[in-house]
Amino acid sequence: MADRPLIGILTALERASWGVWDVDAMLLPRLYVDAVQRAGGLALMIPPDDALVDDPDEVLDALDGLILAGGADVDPGFYAHPVHPETKGTVPERDRFEIAMTLAAIERDLPLLGICRGMQIMNVARGGTLIQHLPDHVGSEEHRRRPGSFDGADNTMRLTPGSLAARATGEEIHIGRCHHHQAIDHVGDGYVVTGWSQADGLPETFELPDHRFVLGVQWHPEADQTSSVIGALVQAAIEAKTASGSAR
Repeated sequence: MADRPLIGILTALERASWGVWDVDAMLLPRLYVDAVQRAGGLALMIPPDDALVDDPDEVLDALDGLILAGGADVDPGFYAHPVHPETKGTVPERDRFEIAMTLAAIERDLPLLGICRGMQIMNVARGGTLIQHLPDHVGSEEHRRRPGSFDGADNTMRLTPGSLAARATGEEIHIGRCHHHQAIDHVGDGYVVTGWSQADGLPETFELPDHRFVLGVQWHPEADQTSSVIGALVQAAIEAKTASGSAR
């Protein structure tokens, strides 16, 4: 497709085996890239970059949309809470970078989608807090039934009629694939919760109603080829690109 919208996807920073080496690596599950390409977007993987923390516009000027991917727990230091024993694998370098990118993307009204951890980063970026271990809160592992697998991970969500979440999914009762042991607690400034778990009432999606497309979802649409959520982000990016009259 000619002139595809450029969708940035922020990568993880992880320790990984690379051939015979055990090294730090900037990684992203292929599911995210595949979903963007399937929806007609051009995917650009963006690793943590200290220079971009100070000047996110250096890369955001080139993008038509941004995705915050899933991954490690958010460091509770960013929302001034003590560390729970089950909060593990935090990477403050990644958190700091993604918070800066989130705030800058929202300020410039760039279409933004946060997935799982990405929704949590969006929340923390605007002063929200997180439940650090859901079994302490809901008494079960209903939202992460099999660590490391989406098998049997379907959860049913109730979405507000007419909301961005309902429009992005195309329905008001949505089944999504969940894999998280943390969740939204205090909701960050300006976000409106528009989706809840049918099982326990946990927030599953929120949005900024006064923006073009700012949506956080606690489930993983990239893991479901029938999902229209990433396609909705790409479409919003196309519309924003057209409205701005930009051509790259």
